[in-house]
Amino acid sequence: MCGPLRTALVSATLAWSQPVFAQAADAPLQTVDGAGDSQTIQTKSPTAFVPPTFTGEWGGIRTRLRDGGVDLTANYGSETAWNPSGGTEHRIAETGQFVFGTTFDTQKLFGLAGGTFQATVTYRRGSNLDAIAGIDVLQQVQEVYGRGQTWRLTQFWYQQVFANGHVDIKAGRLTQGEDFASFSCVFMNLSFCGAPPGNLAGDYWYNWPVSQWGARARLRIDSYYVMLGAYEVNPNNLDNTFVLGHFHGATGVMVPLEFGFTPSHGLSGLPGSYKVGGWYNTSKADDVYLDINDQPRAITGLAPLRRTGRYGVYAQFQQQLTGTSTDGPGGTPVVHGLTAFLNITQTDRRTTATDNQIAGGFFYTGLFPGRQADDFELGLARTNVNARSISPLLNTAARPDAEYAAEIAYGLHATGWLILRPNVQYIVDPGGYSHVTNVVIIGLKGSIQF
Repeated sequence: MCGPLRTALVSATLAWSQPVFAQAADAPLQTVDGAGDSQTIQTKSPTAFVPPTFTGEWGGIRTRLRDGGVDLTANYGSETAWNPSGGTEHRIAETGQFVFGTTFDTQKLFGLAGGTFQATVTYRRGSNLDAIAGIDVLQQVQEVYGRGQTWRLTQFWYQQVFANGHVDIKAGRLTQGEDFASFSCVFMNLSFCGAPPGNLAGDYWYNWPVSQWGARARLRIDSYYVMLGAYEVNPNNLDNTFVLGHFHGATGVMVPLEFGFTPSHGLSGLPGSYKVGGWYNTSKADDVYLDINDQPRAITGLAPLRRTGRYGVYAQFQQQLTGTSTDGPGGTPVVHGLTAFLNITQTDRRTTATDNQIAGGFFYTGLFPGRQADDFELGLARTNVNARSISPLLNTAARPDAEYAAEIAYGLHATGWLILRPNVQYIVDPGGYSHVTNVVIIGLKGSIQF
């Protein structure tokens, strides 16, 4: 590609800012619909695979751009939910997210091997069933709703691979959950979608679509890796404004660390993903129970004790148990058979109201003959309310304990660019309250690649 044409293409696509989905630390065994935090992972060239799209190759324009190092993508993820049981009203709500992306392959553009630049713009819109139907759950029944119905610059980062793929560094505007504690977003209930720490400690662990300035480095040796990051903690990132980034208002630094093992021939000779990690946030936060004199706030009425440092740990296991697996686009396994998962998260009980969550379940791809791309999912989760956070309540008041969620879904891959996923959710003790009517959700999640 000639120099002037290359410059024009880079300028035009930067102005358009239309991205591909989030990159993650290691490949989950299932691809996802595009509405959440962890998307299909690329471990090779970001332009090695050309997914089918509704709008095609634009008469060859898209192909020429991709061959020159510029990949343009777009997606809309929709989630519709109806509560025939539970809540204060029975309502129907639809919400969704547009994702526009540009990926630059620096080797094709400039001859710089191993470099990738990613720009991502998202727009969330629609209605939240939790609010309009008075469901009041701990984990949203439409995971794609939240963080403001607004435009955001969700990704704006550069990644460079070194040492024959053993080391890579990424820096810029990042969403923390795209790398650390990353998990697919097939389900519609938030209990099973995206990085779990962000679903419990979301006031400082920012999942998609909220980004922050940060960097992370990863060292991979064979099937093992270790990854360390540093991210700005800045509440201004939650503002409903479209900006490149905030340059003031930071309260601290988030430092996550993760160790992983991703064997391609693990249990029964099938691929798996095993990772453990933790984080430390240097910011200060209110103690949920004690006052400035280390006495119960409910009794003294004094200002809360300010704690320095917030932290947590997590473990995530995912393993294919039956069937077959072959190498797919970008090195991501293509699975046919049964895959099980288990996610466990524990947050700092001094400062976090929902202190732990455990979620597990399975995916089954190719359940029916002739429908090898379709998938079936079942998930079960428990989200716990921190007992320290409810201690200030009067003894006569209802006291929340834990919320239990279940979801069953079927992913109909109608075409290569359209997925429809009907689902049913059942939430026991919504909000953690045993006296509240259990909630039934009938839902439809869909994704279209443009």
